[in-house]
Amino acid sequence: MKHRIVVLGAGYAGAHTAGNLARRLSRADTEITVVNAEPDFVQRLRLHQLAAGQEIETRKLADVFAGTGIRLRVARVTAVDPERQVVAVADTEGGGEGELGYDTLFYALGSHVADGGVPGVTEHAFDVAGRPSALRLRERLDGLGAGGRVLVVGDGLTGIETATEIAESRPGLSVTLVAHDELGARLSAGARSHLRRACDRLGVTVLEHARVEAVEAARVLCAGGTALASDTTVWTAGFAVSPIAAAGGLEVTENGRIVVDRTMRSVSHPNVYAAGDSAYAIGDNGRPLPMSCASAGYTSMQAIGAIVGRLTGRKIPHTKLEYVGNHISLGRRDGILQMVDEEAQAKPKYLGGRKAARIKSGILKTSLWATSHPTFGMPKRRRRLTAAPDTSAHTSAHTSAEKAVA
Repeated sequence: MKHRIVVLGAGYAGAHTAGNLARRLSRADTEITVVNAEPDFVQRLRLHQLAAGQEIETRKLADVFAGTGIRLRVARVTAVDPERQVVAVADTEGGGEGELGYDTLFYALGSHVADGGVPGVTEHAFDVAGRPSALRLRERLDGLGAGGRVLVVGDGLTGIETATEIAESRPGLSVTLVAHDELGARLSAGARSHLRRACDRLGVTVLEHARVEAVEAARVLCAGGTALASDTTVWTAGFAVSPIAAAGGLEVTENGRIVVDRTMRSVSHPNVYAAGDSAYAIGDNGRPLPMSCASAGYTSMQAIGAIVGRLTGRKIPHTKLEYVGNHISLGRRDGILQMVDEEAQAKPKYLGGRKAARIKSGILKTSLWATSHPTFGMPKRRRRLTAAPDTSAHTSAHTSAEKAVA
């Protein structure tokens, strides 16, 4: 009887893991099923571009997995029962509900926007955490006339990228970035100055040290009684994971991320693995890995090695689990690469400008290619590649970026 592997989510972590498992494990001994709510691979790191009005490339997952032996189920995951070893799903194209049994489960359902308990976010704000929501924002922006007021709430990477992208792509709009702290507080002094110059150049108004207490249809209310008029409010102030893992009885953190050991194995259920935003993994520096594309790459590589090792009796490798820095786009012709030290503090040096933008574009293109070719040509070259080590676009690209900054 074949060993059943079910992969939940086909984002950067899920698609990469499914393809590598198909490449490295025998079809005669295993069967792999991928469950994803959308039929396409979504470049989440480019969704702010989609919302701003640009076209971004998508790939049909059926084409991505063609010839690999991987089964694709286009469905929403509604529950996980690790005691019975089943996953409940609801087909998104009207095919009904059902259950999938598994022997090994790989959980990579990612994250979604978090309202932070702020009233009105769900009812009145837009976000770029998923393709449907990014398209809704795009449609809203299309309907705004010259001088339309856009408020982007959140000064993290997503907020910065969204505000600058909208300002560059739609110069007729008035864009304000509402920052809870100093703009770019986690960046080096030089990178912060570069970010401010970019906002000035693009006409982005920055409101610092502002705490949003409510979102209404036509305004945002801040602490102290300040009211900011808004035709469109974009919420980027945090992300949350699905409650499915917690509801199923897996050991999770307070915010619902699955607690895993060094090999990305659930500490409560040994036949469940997690990676990406869904996993609470401790990096080599002793700190939890942040929700990021780089973390998705490192954690998925480690999970792949652990699953293959345990199913084949091979030695389980230890992949580096590190957080090296961030790449931030500031429109299409500007960017920042900020590396961090072992304490996750920004290093003094940074790379900014067109070169940083080109490097980030290269990282995204490499990630898309790696995801679109998950088995690197298997089965034609299966014998040679099956024995090859894992490669990850995320990790190799970040290494190149680190060298560029140094």
